[in-house]
Amino acid sequence: MRSFSARLAAILFALAMAGCSEGKQQSVAPPPPQVTVDHPTQRTVIDYDEYVGRFVPIESVEVRSRVSGYLDSVHFTDGQIVNQGDLLITIDKRPFQTALDQAKATLTQARANLAFAEGDLRRAQQLVRDRTITEQTFDQRTQAKRVAEASVAAQEAAVRQATLDLEFTELRAPVTGRIGDRRVSPGNLVTGGTGGNTTLLATIVTYDPIRFEFTFDEASYLRYQRLAKTGSDVTNPSGGVDVTLKLLDENSFEHAGSMDFVDNVIDRATGTIRGRAVFSNPTGVLTPGMFARIRVPGSSAYKALLVPDVAIGSEQTRKFVSVVDANNVVHQKYVKLGEAVGDLRVIREGLTPSDRVVTKGLVKARPGQKVKPLEASAPPPQASPPPGQASPQAAVAPQASGSKAD
Repeated sequence: MRSFSARLAAILFALAMAGCSEGKQQSVAPPPPQVTVDHPTQRTVIDYDEYVGRFVPIESVEVRSRVSGYLDSVHFTDGQIVNQGDLLITIDKRPFQTALDQAKATLTQARANLAFAEGDLRRAQQLVRDRTITEQTFDQRTQAKRVAEASVAAQEAAVRQATLDLEFTELRAPVTGRIGDRRVSPGNLVTGGTGGNTTLLATIVTYDPIRFEFTFDEASYLRYQRLAKTGSDVTNPSGGVDVTLKLLDENSFEHAGSMDFVDNVIDRATGTIRGRAVFSNPTGVLTPGMFARIRVPGSSAYKALLVPDVAIGSEQTRKFVSVVDANNVVHQKYVKLGEAVGDLRVIREGLTPSDRVVTKGLVKARPGQKVKPLEASAPPPQASPPPGQASPQAAVAPQASGSKAD
């Protein structure tokens, strides 16, 4: 009986000690979560405004004939690049060549009449001095010479006009650019002249360089005017401010250009004013009529604080970042955002350079909770080996010392 009682007491004592050990383990608080913190980056930045616009050619020409006639041949391929002076279209020359030959013949006849009138007048000058002819006859021969001279001048003008009409049968490119498709096929009658009822044959637009037109509101216009004092005068009609542009399928502003014109009036209907920039286009990818987005400097250069964009949280309409104080406790700071610079975001208000902003482990960083901050620039801590297992450095050391002994 004594032996049984002693065993029972030992078992009860062991169970009591185990319960106390488990209670102590359960009462131990978990370690604070580890988060990565970093100070805001200080950098000189410029704010930019973005607008949507479309490309327009610097020069656009409608190819129309100056003379009427039947279209003889087309010397270009639809959509090709043509150089200034290239032959594009030929109109049947035969009627115009005939008109030129006739004008030249009439000019020869007029010159012959003038030569006869001049000789007749010279003879009349001697005869009038000898009183052989009357003054009236002399005046008639003088008038005949003047009429012959006028006839020669008129026929010379007719020859020049016929020569021009013959030259106008060859339509050449007035500018270098890309030509559209032909609007009339050979064999059709082309109506020419200087009136409004002429036949459109093709269009040519320049593509390098190319212009980009956009509009901005009155408030932005006033802000740009005040920026003129800092040397960034966007509203200067002569332009010169550097701008960048991206197409609809591009993620960054890759195309660089400059402002070259701002309109002189604000549209009363929309309250906007038209601006224009010019871009180089050696590859021809920028096409007139194409939409794009342009970025214009909206402020002078200033020093700003930037944090990673992923560190910014949202609370309804407000933005905030999580910071860790000197006691390693997390707090929220509401901030006012600025421009995006790559993966960083400008913070206009709400942060100081000394703040430690949580950049990784945001889910663990709850407001009012104590954390274990790890500086982003510091090397990550090495995990401690399990009990009873030596670290890699400790394991290598005896092997090295043993090799020396050998």
